[in-house]
Amino acid sequence: MGEDGPVTEPTTPAPDAARLAAAAREVEEYVAAGGWDQAPQLFALVPTDHLLREQPELADRLDPTAAPLTPVAQDPLEGDLGEALAAIMWPEAVAGCALAQEIVMLPPDAEAELPDSDADAMGRVAAAHPQAREARLIAAVSRDGATACVLRLRTTSPDQLDEVVEHPGLAKNLTTALLETLRP
Repeated sequence: MGEDGPVTEPTTPAPDAARLAAAAREVEEYVAAGGWDQAPQLFALVPTDHLLREQPELADRLDPTAAPLTPVAQDPLEGDLGEALAAIMWPEAVAGCALAQEIVMLPPDAEAELPDSDADAMGRVAAAHPQAREARLIAAVSRDGATACVLRLRTTSPDQLDEVVEHPGLAKNLTTALLETLRP
């Protein structure tokens, strides 16, 4: 059991995937420190050794052996998330990116009840559903195609710990959209 509740992890990932998963966890911890009810936040994932070459004054705060990728918060995303992501192009120094966003989760049978209308209407119906669960999703991708996702389920009781789940396949559509931002 993790510090914040049960943790589910996939089998041992490849080295690049492990670095990406560690960066996704770091993003989740950073965003979690700000509490709930936050707007979506995008992060560039920059190799720590590159950051140290460009900004040597960070040497006392960054350790490339402990964290090979450093998340760098970007300006807040505004408007439609899909449109915002479609307009992003990262410079070569960026090895990957991560997006933190709060979502509403429903059991699969309840999802079938959602109307086939615009995303705002679906979101309102989902949020009002008696089986709805709020969560924070961190989806991270790297230029080599690796993906990592961290999901923190929000508790409804102050006596409970948030449940944290990790799996690279939690948000396939979102990771696909993020991968597109890294294409030349």
